[in-house]
Amino acid sequence: PWDVFSADRRDPWAADVAVTGEEFVLLSLLEVLLSIRATDESLRKTFIRARNSGSLDDIPGLVYARTDDRGATEELVDTGVQRLLGDLDELPHPVLGYGLLEPPSARTTLAARALPAHRINRYSPIGSLVLTLGCKFACPYCPIPAYNQRRYRTKSGARIADEFRRLHKAYGLRRFFGADDNFFNDKTQAIEIVETLARTEIDGRPIRKRIRWGTEVTVHDTLQLKDHLSAVRKAGLRMLWIGVEDMTATLVKKGQSVDKTTETFRLLRQHGICPMPMMMHHDEQPLISRGPKPYGLLNQIRRLRKAGAISMQVLMLVPATGSKLYDETYTSGMAYESAGGRRVEEHMLGGNHVVASHHRKPWRKQLNILVAYAYFYNPARFLLALVRPKSTLYLADAVWQLVGMWGLAQTARKTFGWAVRLWRGNIRRKTAVPTSRIPMRGVNGAAADHALPGTPRAERAVREQPADPIVQSAPGHSARGSRNMKGVQPFACT
Repeated sequence: PWDVFSADRRDPWAADVAVTGEEFVLLSLLEVLLSIRATDESLRKTFIRARNSGSLDDIPGLVYARTDDRGATEELVDTGVQRLLGDLDELPHPVLGYGLLEPPSARTTLAARALPAHRINRYSPIGSLVLTLGCKFACPYCPIPAYNQRRYRTKSGARIADEFRRLHKAYGLRRFFGADDNFFNDKTQAIEIVETLARTEIDGRPIRKRIRWGTEVTVHDTLQLKDHLSAVRKAGLRMLWIGVEDMTATLVKKGQSVDKTTETFRLLRQHGICPMPMMMHHDEQPLISRGPKPYGLLNQIRRLRKAGAISMQVLMLVPATGSKLYDETYTSGMAYESAGGRRVEEHMLGGNHVVASHHRKPWRKQLNILVAYAYFYNPARFLLALVRPKSTLYLADAVWQLVGMWGLAQTARKTFGWAVRLWRGNIRRKTAVPTSRIPMRGVNGAAADHALPGTPRAERAVREQPADPIVQSAPGHSARGSRNMKGVQPFACT
């Protein structure tokens, strides 16, 4: 959270507050501000008054700055780890959010009106919805378990059906993506959702005739629902992005194997669902291997394509905040600070760039990703997909080949130069975990929950926060407002 606050006292830019949690943290913040807001007072003035009076300290999940008279940040106050919303049905309905979308423009200010409803489908043809959160697996490179505090939470089938229905009717959306960590994580809950959707009608027709959607799952959990895949298909689900990672379970064990993965893909194709595998490349994995087991990256991609894969994603391991391997990635010297004179930037941590490796020739790993994509997406496969498609969905295979070739061109354009820098050498490595340069503390002087080891410890300030020159206190208004925390459960990170 400290990245949104300047540590340079000569250039004191900063956000007003960093929200480290989910939607409910922001909603709680807004509820406090609106409960104490004076007549004709700007929301920022209200925020500064609430910050200075300590009214924000009872909202877990915030980080805000204490500043000097010039506005330079002296310390960051951490209100603690967020309290997770136990029932996702209590989240605001997404149809409300779509009604507030900003029209695209080159202006630096907001438009007077939101994007009209009839234009939303043009600028957002695929609706992204939160259906479930959490995953039972604890992969060492993944931050999902820590973020969700080892819990699994879902919306009900009725709520999900209502979201699909209202978004389709209000904005004409026909395609959706479930932003799930592992939609099939809980078999009972997954069955309840898909069976509810299978019974749902939109304008007198089954939901599968009105919308299509996809989401993310694992091989293990898909096999657990093999007897219910017909209901999954009737629910409108057409594509499953599957976290295969490594077919041989050399990198991580999630109940997958070559045979189980192949069987999963066969079952999905049999029910008209497109399997979309996601792979992880790592230092120990060769590009091509010999022998009965497909250890090599291309060996696995060949098996997956033969089994019916429609798309393919290949990413390199990178340090992910909150994962078990995060600290070790830095302290072991695996993470790069720069290569060939170019610093590793935030946008390079998505997995397309090799930014953490002990391999003697990391440029090969960068090129391996491009070779893997070129092996899967190419004109020959596109032509073959027209006559012998891997999917029963009309032209799905061919269309994804076109999309993949376009994506390969973009990936090559953005990463080939980085591969050249890795080849030239001059790689500088990090040996310590990135920490805040600004002192941090918790509420009432306690240790900050979001501060990593090595962060300067701030002592509790004894002087009052300097008043903002544009702020006048609003007499007669309470500094604290009542907040309805229904459905919020206090969970502790371990």
